[in-house]
Amino acid sequence: MTTVAILGAGSVGCALAERLLHIGAVVRFGVRDPGATAGKLTGSVAAIPTLLPAAAAADAEMILLAVPAGAAASAVRSSGNLAGKILLDCTNPLRWDGGPVWAPPAEGSVAQALAAAFPGVPVIKGFNHFGAEIQRRPELTTGPADAFFAGDDDNAKSSVRTLAERMGFRTHDAGPLRNSALLENLAVLWIQLASAGGAGRDFGFRIERQP
Repeated sequence: MTTVAILGAGSVGCALAERLLHIGAVVRFGVRDPGATAGKLTGSVAAIPTLLPAAAAADAEMILLAVPAGAAASAVRSSGNLAGKILLDCTNPLRWDGGPVWAPPAEGSVAQALAAAFPGVPVIKGFNHFGAEIQRRPELTTGPADAFFAGDDDNAKSSVRTLAERMGFRTHDAGPLRNSALLENLAVLWIQLASAGGAGRDFGFRIERQP
């Protein structure tokens, strides 16, 4: 049974938590104010323990980052000993200027910045290029939504992909961690289409072959 700590309990964190509960994973929220957060949770996720980040991550195999991109490093820093854990970055560094604009850190992407800040910790980028609707229910009209994962540690990436497939996604290896920048830009495209593009939020990406 997989144990996952989710840092952040907003729409993304709750959607991923709901899907993880659906497959029987052990889930804990790691937040700055556990009491206040617990009082706001509704539905199935209300039963998830809400703890400080270090307590939530203590025996977790994976740490999912579902906080604003600017808070990613500090959230990881507050999680205590990271030895033996996989860090899954679900964040997107954006600003708004008549639409979503990619605003990466100097390292090239949030995931690359995390890898530089926490050497030795396997960092995987993923679950960032669609909204909470797909994270909660990854079903499209033609089949499961595609989830792309980038990272330099092949074993960690394989573990994340296995978990995502159990959650109902069809997964793809998006290559090394440097390609996390591409996934952040894919998120910009999704947000543009969902908002100004008028597509709504109930869509994801899926690779389809010609007949």
